[in-house]
Amino acid sequence: MYCLQAVIAAKPVLSELIGSVEDAHVAPLGQQLSLLPMTDVLFDALTVAGAPELDGFRKTPARFDRALAACSAHGPVAYVEAEYFGRVGTQSAQVWDGGEVVLGPVCLAEGQPDPSDGTPISQALRRLGVAKGNHVDEFDAVALGRHRDTDDWLRSRSSRP
Repeated sequence: MYCLQAVIAAKPVLSELIGSVEDAHVAPLGQQLSLLPMTDVLFDALTVAGAPELDGFRKTPARFDRALAACSAHGPVAYVEAEYFGRVGTQSAQVWDGGEVVLGPVCLAEGQPDPSDGTPISQALRRLGVAKGNHVDEFDAVALGRHRDTDDWLRSRSSRP
């Protein structure tokens, strides 16, 4: 089983997003990016009661799109989700830059073949500047497969942004 719900951006951009939210920690990825796991605690802290949720995603705080758009003034930011059991599952991604949506939401449903331009998460990472180099794809290039669950990223966190 692989399950991921997270925000990916440069560490300073993530600092703008979470401000003073306690228990919000980032984990380093490759290529100057960091990952902010969408834990239950962070979800509760960022949710605006009664606001609409972000379409195409399972675990995003209500009105989170506004927060992501605002912090993208400091650099591109992506929200990604993936859930796989074996090789069967789903992926979704959306990217904001300069306050605007520049990709997505892009969704890959169970049973659909991978798009020719890459999976949703790889497309999002490419928008964030990731180069796949000698890796299979951008997902592999930043080692998103090193943990199997969103909460597992907390053990490898670097610090609070």
